[in-house]
Amino acid sequence: MLMNPRAKISGLFALLLSLSGCLEVPENIKPVEGVDLNRYLGKWYEIVRLDHSFESGVSQVTATYSIRPEDGGIKVVNQGFVDASKKWKVATGRAYPVGSPTTGHLRVSFFGPFFGSYVIVDLDQENYQYTMITGSDRSYFWILSRTPQMDPEVVKRLVAKAEALGFETKRFLYVNQDSALAR
Repeated sequence: MLMNPRAKISGLFALLLSLSGCLEVPENIKPVEGVDLNRYLGKWYEIVRLDHSFESGVSQVTATYSIRPEDGGIKVVNQGFVDASKKWKVATGRAYPVGSPTTGHLRVSFFGPFFGSYVIVDLDQENYQYTMITGSDRSYFWILSRTPQMDPEVVKRLVAKAEALGFETKRFLYVNQDSALAR
């Protein structure tokens, strides 16, 4: 069945419009200012998340950020242990600042030309030991730490902040970082 040209253009316009929303910041959330991306680089451990199909059943999740020499962007390597298959899963992507490089808002891609929003909602700007992130809407959420375990009081404070910002904290998954699982 052939689609008429007007329907094709309308469909393409709708697709482009929906993709442009992927770089949005959720309503009433403000990205952290004064981010030093060089200090943000390195390995982070996932402590808390809202679960999604791409992470379901995955523990020991880490994200490692480094500079991409080819374009100065950020290389993103996410890794996790798939509990059911007892195998490691790795996804490599790239990220770039949206606007000022000191504003905690990046566009990140793991799939070709398609980018999503990475919004730093909270950050330990003194020591860069923890961060709280969302996507373009409140269905995405992560708390990351430089260590596999995090001070429970800091986690409690960040979860309370997330709840005040409208995240469904009752759906939060606390990620197992026990490396004995991989044996």
